[in-house]
Amino acid sequence: MSASLIQASRRNVGAPRIGLPDEINSWQSRLSAFAALCEKRAGEADEQSIVHPSVVEAFHALGVAAAPLPTGFGGIGLIETSEWSALFDTLRTFGAADLSVGRLFEGHANAIDLVHRYGTDAQFKKLANAIQGGALTGVWGADGANPLQVRQVAKGWLLEGGKILASGAGLITRPLVTAGSEAGQRLILLDLKPGERTDLSGWTPLGMRSSATGSVDLSGLLVSDSRLIGRPGDFMRQPHFSGGAWRFCAVHLGGAEHLVELYREQLRQRQRDNDPYQLQRIATCVSAAGSAAYWIKAAARQLALRSEEAEKSVALSNLARGVTERSALDVMEAVQRGAGLSAFMRANPIERVARDLSTYLRQPVPDLAMAEAARFALADAGSIKDMWDLDEG
Repeated sequence: MSASLIQASRRNVGAPRIGLPDEINSWQSRLSAFAALCEKRAGEADEQSIVHPSVVEAFHALGVAAAPLPTGFGGIGLIETSEWSALFDTLRTFGAADLSVGRLFEGHANAIDLVHRYGTDAQFKKLANAIQGGALTGVWGADGANPLQVRQVAKGWLLEGGKILASGAGLITRPLVTAGSEAGQRLILLDLKPGERTDLSGWTPLGMRSSATGSVDLSGLLVSDSRLIGRPGDFMRQPHFSGGAWRFCAVHLGGAEHLVELYREQLRQRQRDNDPYQLQRIATCVSAAGSAAYWIKAAARQLALRSEEAEKSVALSNLARGVTERSALDVMEAVQRGAGLSAFMRANPIERVARDLSTYLRQPVPDLAMAEAARFALADAGSIKDMWDLDEG
């Protein structure tokens, strides 16, 4: 991690309180400004494999880090069920601006939601205060050869092992990690220093290079009872574990839509926007992105407003995953064929966005997710046309 990135992450830039009704337009302006900055810095961040320091600083200065928090904690309540549509739009916007930043924000919002859902009032207040003071959070759940374990000792809880594929490693100072224990999987909210215990040297992917993803060695770290969030097994509790997949799908959607925008702009510049084959490809792209948007919004609405229908919420989100992946792959194929060799040249932003999207699409167990959705559809006694409610408001 660069010294400038660590310095930027340490700054307390005084995240503003943005949750008041008369400041909604101001939030939209801040969101647009932040997205524009992310898009502007995306190429440079990709080349250097860092989260750009100006993006880190703006994350707090523009109130983006605080936005998921409930209004009483200085945010605009993006994690609240009534704001599911606003969260969808925000994630979609970040995906279009820079998929790596979208990945970090999605994890940040997910961690806030998990602590709010399963933690105590005191634990959530402490996290909210840390975020207002310049901290970022995220969920680190992937285990490698040395899975993270926690056991109770005389002075608290001792961690052994670590995490892999931890996005925001070195930047996130309040990570929410999963750890195995005798009682089952636990959630633990840590307090780390910037750059502490992290190693980014193994992150050499095709895309998502600027997501600051790495491994974290947490062996020997001692934490108190107050750091344990919820009960054993809460992290994978349904429908929110699988149902929440719609969030990263919304980021994927933004990236796919950005590819279509870039493609459309380049066709116009080359005066090929009347070519019949290019018109066919544009139609393919628009319909694919639109289909994904319908499914993702339906999954988000279902989980937010009817989460008591747990099996349906999970099935709908799993289907949204499959539709989003297929739609994004169709968009990438059409754009790369239509733009030709230039789509594979680094000077063309299509090249970077397609690299990031193809990498970010690789989410865990996609086949299992679709199989579970199919089982729900086969077991449901109702008709297919009434099963999903894709066209509700």
